Amino acid sequence: MTNRTRTLQVDYLTRVEGETSLTLRLEGDKATDVRLSIFEPPRFFEALLRGRSYLEAPDITSRICGICPAAYLMSACLAVEDALGVQVDGPLRVLRRILYCGEWIESHALHVFLLHAPDFLGYPDALSMAKRHGEWVQRGLRIKKAGNTLMSILGGRSIHPINVRVGGFYRAPSRAELEAHLPELRWGRAATAEALEWMAGFPFPAFERAYEFVSLRHPSEYPLLGGRIVSSEGLDIPVHGWDAHFEETQVPYSNALHARRVGRGAYLCGPLARFNLNFDRLAPEVQEAARRAGLSVPCRNPFRALLVRLVEVLHAFTEAIQLIERYEEPAAPYVDTPARAGMGSGATEAPRGLLYHRYTLDPDGAIREARIVPPTSQNQLSIEDDLRTLAPELASRSHAEATRLAEQAIRNHDPCISCATHFLTLKVERA
Repeated sequence: MTNRTRTLQVDYLTRVEGETSLTLRLEGDKATDVRLSIFEPPRFFEALLRGRSYLEAPDITSRICGICPAAYLMSACLAVEDALGVQVDGPLRVLRRILYCGEWIESHALHVFLLHAPDFLGYPDALSMAKRHGEWVQRGLRIKKAGNTLMSILGGRSIHPINVRVGGFYRAPSRAELEAHLPELRWGRAATAEALEWMAGFPFPAFERAYEFVSLRHPSEYPLLGGRIVSSEGLDIPVHGWDAHFEETQVPYSNALHARRVGRGAYLCGPLARFNLNFDRLAPEVQEAARRAGLSVPCRNPFRALLVRLVEVLHAFTEAIQLIERYEEPAAPYVDTPARAGMGSGATEAPRGLLYHRYTLDPDGAIREARIVPPTSQNQLSIEDDLRTLAPELASRSHAEATRLAEQAIRNHDPCISCATHFLTLKVERA
C-alpha cells in the first residue's frame, strides 16, 4: 500500500432525504478527513414555536418532515402533555400506535425498495433496477401505499396529517373504517415477508463496528411511543434525562449539530439500535422471520440495516393488524388538556431513530422555549466514523467504486438531511 493521497468528493449525495455532500481524504489506507456536509439552510422551527399556543406545537413541527410527520406529531404531543401533567392511554393510545405503524411502513418501504436496494444490486437508481426487478419495485410501492393509507385513515391525509392534536385526535375513526383496510395490511405483511427472504440473499459487505446503540425501551412493546432511553453500554434513564446525558456541538462544515453521549462520544440510534436493544419485544413470528433472514443479536453490520428495516415493516404490519382486530372506539376523540405552566419532554422512535422534544410553557400555555433533536443529527458522528473505518477498503478500490461504496455506507443510515438542519447557532464574525 502506498501513501498516495486521494480525495473522494461527492458534491450532491443522491437517494437520501435532503441535500448533503461528502468529502473523504485518504492517505494510503487511512482517512485523514471525513466531512458529511449538510448545507441545507437551518429552518429555525424552535424559534417559530416561541410565543405560539401549546396546541399548535404538533401541527407546526409535523411540517419539519414529509416522510415522518407522525413522529414529530407524536413527540410534540407527548412533550406538551408531559408539561401539562396529562397522560393519554387506552383506545386513543392504540390509535396513536396504529398511526405510527403506518409511518414506519411507508418510510421504511421508500428507503428499502427505492433508495437502498439498488446499491446492493449494482443499479444507479430504482428506475434502472425496475427493468429487471420490476415486480419487486411494484411490490415496494404497494407496501408503501398501504402505510400511507393507514396514515390517511388516522391522520386525515398521509402527508402532514391534520387529525392529530394534543390529547388525542380531532376525530376518532370508526372500527369499520379501520377494518376495511385489513385485507391490504394482510397482503402487505405477506409481501414484506417474501421481500425479506429475497433481500437476505443480497451481497452484504463484511463490515462491523462496535457502536453504542441508543433507543427507547418499553416494558412490553417494541418501542414506538415513550418508554425509557437505554443504550448497549448500560444507560437507562427517563426521557427527561436526555439533556443530562447527551450534548450537541457545532462543526464548521455543516448546518446541523452533531450529538454525542456526554463523556463517551458517538452513538447510533435507528433501526439497528432498536433491533439490538429490543429484539425480545418483536412479535414471535417476526423474530423467527429475522432469524431465517440470517439476523441475530447483536447485529453490528450497518449494511444489514436494510434487512432490519424490513423486519420492522413486518412487525408494523403485524402490530397494526392485531390492534385493529382488537380496536374499541373511544368514548371521546381526545382528553381535555387545560393550559398551565410547566416543562415537559417527549421522545418517540421515528423510522430513522430517537426523536426528542422539550417544551417550556407559560401559565397561558404559550411556548417559551422549544428544543427538537432529530435522529440524523444524532447519527452524523457515527456515519463519519463508519467511513473512517471503511478507509482501507475504500483505498483499495477504484475512484468510482470507492465513491459508490461510500455513498452506500451513508445510505445505510437513511439520513434525513432536512430534518437535521434545525440547530444552527448563528455566528456572525465581522472585521
